This record gives sequence, structure tokens and C-alpha cells, in this order.
Amino acid sequence: MKSVGKPLVRIDGRAKVTGEARYSYEVQVPGAAYAVLVTSGVARGRLVEIDTSAAEREPGVLAIITPRNAIRLPGKLHGEPPDRVVQALQDDRILFSNQPVAVAVADTLERATHAALLVRVRAEAEPPSIRVQDALDRAFPHDIVAGGRKQEPDSAHGDAARGMREADARIEQAYEVPPETHSPMEPHATIALWNAPDRVTLYDSSQWVFAVRNKIANAFAIPKENVHVMTKFVGGAFGCKGSPWSHVIIAALAAKQVGRPVKLVLTRQQMFGMVGGRPQTVQAVALGAKKDGQLAALRHESTSATSRFDVFVEAAALQARHIYACPNIETKHRVVRLDIGTPTFMRAPGESSGSFALESAMDELAHALALDPLALRLKNYAEIDPSEGKPFSSKSLRQCYTEGARRFGWDKRPAKPRSQTREGLLLGMGMATASYPANFSPASAVARMLPDGSAQVESGTIDLGTGTYTVMAQVAADALGLPYEKVRFDLGDSEMPEAPISAGSMTAASVGSAVLLTCGALREKLVQLAVADPASPLHGARTEEVRVEEGRLAAQGRSDTYADVVRRAGEKPIEVRSKAAPGEERKKYTNLAFGAQFAEVLVDPDLGSVRVSRMVGVFAPGRVLNARTARSQLMGGMVWGIGMALLEHSVYDEKLGRIMSRDLADYHVPGNADVGVVEPYFIEEQDEHVNPAGVKGVGELGLCGAAAAIANAVFNATGRRIRTLPITPDKLL
Repeated sequence: MKSVGKPLVRIDGRAKVTGEARYSYEVQVPGAAYAVLVTSGVARGRLVEIDTSAAEREPGVLAIITPRNAIRLPGKLHGEPPDRVVQALQDDRILFSNQPVAVAVADTLERATHAALLVRVRAEAEPPSIRVQDALDRAFPHDIVAGGRKQEPDSAHGDAARGMREADARIEQAYEVPPETHSPMEPHATIALWNAPDRVTLYDSSQWVFAVRNKIANAFAIPKENVHVMTKFVGGAFGCKGSPWSHVIIAALAAKQVGRPVKLVLTRQQMFGMVGGRPQTVQAVALGAKKDGQLAALRHESTSATSRFDVFVEAAALQARHIYACPNIETKHRVVRLDIGTPTFMRAPGESSGSFALESAMDELAHALALDPLALRLKNYAEIDPSEGKPFSSKSLRQCYTEGARRFGWDKRPAKPRSQTREGLLLGMGMATASYPANFSPASAVARMLPDGSAQVESGTIDLGTGTYTVMAQVAADALGLPYEKVRFDLGDSEMPEAPISAGSMTAASVGSAVLLTCGALREKLVQLAVADPASPLHGARTEEVRVEEGRLAAQGRSDTYADVVRRAGEKPIEVRSKAAPGEERKKYTNLAFGAQFAEVLVDPDLGSVRVSRMVGVFAPGRVLNARTARSQLMGGMVWGIGMALLEHSVYDEKLGRIMSRDLADYHVPGNADVGVVEPYFIEEQDEHVNPAGVKGVGELGLCGAAAAIANAVFNATGRRIRTLPITPDKLL
């Protein structure tokens, strides 16, 4: 390995900081019109009247499209999850606040914006319900879609009720995570261009071009191959761009209706409610333990919000099945229907919310037993999966605990809450376990050796800003025996080999494995061509003797080059296509990435304000493809943990069912001044079972356990246990 693992600078970095990179909305399309959505201020009800007369009189307005005059879509508007049910101006129902109810199309963005403001909507409203607590009596179980497969909502290993009865110490508490909203710098945006009555091209800010392709093909009843979707750069996504939402269909509909390409971008306010978010969860955790800290029972029940018209399950209790050695484990998942937009995946879905509850409860149990929280976790360290009895494909969590405690200085933690200060502020330390599934889905790639001896590799995956362009070139370079500079990796096009959604921390694992196998196969093909070619210096050599380095094939003191092999083969690129997919071997193991989070907080005793002064995280994510980009991903997750613990909350008006914190002035995320020292570290693992690339993923692991570590540190500083996020001053005063 000469490239993999090195902290190479992102290959697309210069293009992004100089403005050369073009995001979806910035693609130049001749003759484009501009579309601006009109959304509902009512959370539940029906449209009675939409007055478009004033808007239609404005200069440059091409159309005001409403459910009254929109073309009827001949196909289906939704398929199997994670595809979402959308609203595309096809009926008069209002299902949530901020739902699209009309779209203004004009020759400039300014004119379209003005026209949208002139549209008058009258609705017949019904009382909405938007709180999980108000609908608990109507909660129901539903299958979980996690890791690319369906899982049962409930599980039972042993007898948790008996374990609780036999325990010497018990913790039974409820924890709540509020609804949260993705706030990527680049909002959702789509350009739609119909090339023919049944052919369309879309530039979409998306995590999955193939989902967009399928959505449009199904809605307009046209062949999938007639839909071309491109996404070259994404300015943040975190899950909200994993499914095509209403605006994507509406952009294509508007372009077809006005007969021109249409550009549509959501405003910051329209990002709230219309394109998913982390759902509100109410979780009940019960822990029972013997006096020495050995767990006797673990019960984790999660109830999360979904919409009236679709189902999304936040799998918050899933990790409780696998983390700690316990003879009696029970988990349950329930959902309640509310008058909200459908929630969706948000960075570390399930695990981030669930780890706050479970790891807070573990801290509470440690306090009740007068045990060190780290010692309690080590006491219950699981050498094998407690629920399924499988070995882990690899597990370095013990090393993460030890190294994290050493780097953080855990031995200096005050055992007694509210007993240590720094410059008049209460000081506290907390820790938590991090875990996230090592997901792996089928992925394909194509690799071509070009006549100049360089390689071109492609897969229809997405670079969310995480470094996919770079790390895939590193994998390809090593697999081919080429310098990194001689490999070009391209992505983001539905006409490329199919790849899974860029989510679930599985892009590096899935696409990386496909690139590794494909480039390995191309290398072998080129070697075979060389040894079979009478004109090659390697003619007659055994293929297993040939070594490739820096683009030169060598064996028995003789050598050839990729460029010469291709030249002699006709000077046309030599191509291999291949696919990577999970096999039976993987099913023999539990595949998880682990880590340990440590946090130090300073709390003002008079104001109740909390500052995270220091975070240390040590993670075991399998093979690290690029030390720089992986570290950035883990750091980003840890910073997100600060936001989750202290700031983020989509606040609803409970009477109107409308999100009130609908911009970055009211919906708070961490700024530079909110972030102290954040130090992520790796323990690299050699995992032969998890996938061919040996990668577990880092994009979401850094968030798991972070909010819990901060909450536990707040308790250590103040003696106040906050079980409902975010931890705001009013809850501490």
C-alpha cells in the first residue's frame, strides 16, 4: 500500500475553494426558467382556494402551477423504503406545514420569488398533533430498515423482567431527543431538462442518483434509461438528500409543463419539514446490575415520530442488542403518526439518539453503584455479540477505552459531582461508548487503462464532501500499482456503474471494495495480455511472478509498462467492469465499528451555560483509507455531538403544527466559538471479514456517544441529570 492510508489533500479541494466546482444549481443550462415553491402555513386540512391572478399578471411569469392545473402524473409517486411518499401538486390534501402547494415559474429567480409571494392560499384547517407524548396510546411496531436489510422491531434475549427482579441496583428512566433538522450549507436544488417527451436530464443535489432516476421514471411512467441524473458536488447532506423529495418531482413537472428547463432551489426556511429530519424520540431504558456492576438486565424501548402518510422508524434501540455482555436483553421500537413531514436519516440515525439514552443510563447506573463509568463498561465488555452469539468481525473497543482514557486524563475525573471548579466554573468529565454498523451494500465500478498508462475509474456514487474522489483514487492506485497522480476517479452520474446510497457510512466500504476488485481484475487482465504477447518483454512469464509498481510490470529481470501493453493491444482503452457484494462469510460475524468518547465541560453556576472545553475520541474503524479525510469526518461528528447535546431543536408551535425555528438564526448549530479542543484518534484494524476493502466507515461513528459523553460530563459538573436534549441553561438553573 503506497497511497491508501496517507493523509493526501482532497483532489477536489482547490476546485471548491476557487469556485471552479459547480454544484447542481450552478450548472449552466441554456434557456433555463426559475421555479419557487409556495408552501402551506397549515399543518393539516384541505386547500379551498389558490388565487394566482396577481402573480400571473407579473412580467416574466411563465406559469403558476397548482393542484388545479398541474399535469397529472401517470405513474407511481412512491416505491419501497427508503423511497419517500411525496406531494407533487396532485391533490388538495394538506398533510404538514411547509408542504408544497404551488410553484411559480418565471424567467428570472427574482421574478419567480416575487410571483410566489403574490399567490394567496386559503385552506380549511384541522387541529394538528405534533407531539409524540400525545400519541403514545396509538404507537405501533414497524419493521426497521437498517444496514440495507429489514430487521424485526423487537428483540428478546433471555428474560429481562427476571433479570431486573434479581438485580441489586436498578435504573429505569426516560430520555428524549427532540426533532432536529439537517442544515447543510447547500440547500436542496434541482435542474430538470426534458430532451424529448419521454427523456429527461436532472442535475440534483443528491446522495443517490439512482434513487432520483427511479423516482422520476416511476412518476412519469418512462423507462429508467431515459432518465439521466448527475450530481458532481454536494455541499453537505447528512441523510436529508438520500431520498428524492417533492421538489424533485415538481421541478421535472414544471419543466415539462412550461416547455423549458427549470431550476428549483429550496429556501433555508423550506428546508424545515419538507425534506425530513431527525424524528423526536422518547426512550425508556431499564438497567439492572449486581453489586459488582455486572449487568443482569438491559431493556431499551424507543418510540419515534413519523408522518400520517409514510413510515420512518428511528432504530434507536438497535445498538442495545450488541454492545454490552448481558444475559437478558430486550428491545422494542414503536412509531406514532403525527401531522408532520416524514422524518428521515440524519447523521448516525438511530445510533446517535439511542446512544444518548443508553449511555446516559449506563452513567446513571455507575453513579448508583459508586463505580467508575469506564470500569462499569469494561466489566460488561462483550467479547461476542450477546444477542446473536456471533463473534465480531473485529473489535478493538477495549483499546479505544484504554487509549482514550490515557489521552484524555480520565484518572483526573472528580468522582463526586459538583466538586471541581476552574476559574469559577464547574468542571465535569464524562464518557460514552460509540458504535455504528459496518454497513456494506452491492456496488459496481468500471476501470480503464488508457494508452498513456494512466487509469480512469468510475462508479455512480456521490462525494458528499467527505473525500470520495480522493480515497477511491488512492484505492485504485494501489490496486493497479500506479502512482496516485496517474489515476482519475469520477462519480455522480446515473449512466455509470450502479452504486448504493452514499449514506450509512458505507460508501468507502461498498464502492471501495468494488474499486479494489475491479482494479485488481484490470491489473490481472493487463498482466495476462503482457505474458501472452510475443512482442512483450514478459512473454512466457508466469502471471503469478509478475509484480507491478509505478505502472511497470516486472518479472525475472524483465519489464514492460501498462502504456506499452495498451499500445500493442490496439491503443484503445482496456476495460474491466466488476461488482462487490456481501457474501455468506459476512453473515457469520457481527459487523460493527466501535469507539470511546470523552468530554470535559465547564458550566457557569449562575447562568447555567455549558461550554465543551475538550473532547477526545478514539475509534476503531477498520482500515483507514485516508488519514486526513477520516480524521475530518470523525471531528465533524464530534462537533455535531456538541450541537446535538447543547443546541439543536426544531421547535414547533404546538397549536399551528409549524416549525418556528426555521433558519440558522433560530435553529442553532455550533459555531467556531462553541467548539473547544476536539481530538479524534484511530486504532486501525485489519478486518478480513467485514468487506474486501476492510473498511468499516467513519462518517457517523464520530457522532455516536458524543452527546451522551457531554451530558454525562454536565452531570459530573453540576449533579443535575438532564434527560431531555438539548441541555439548555433553563434546565440547569
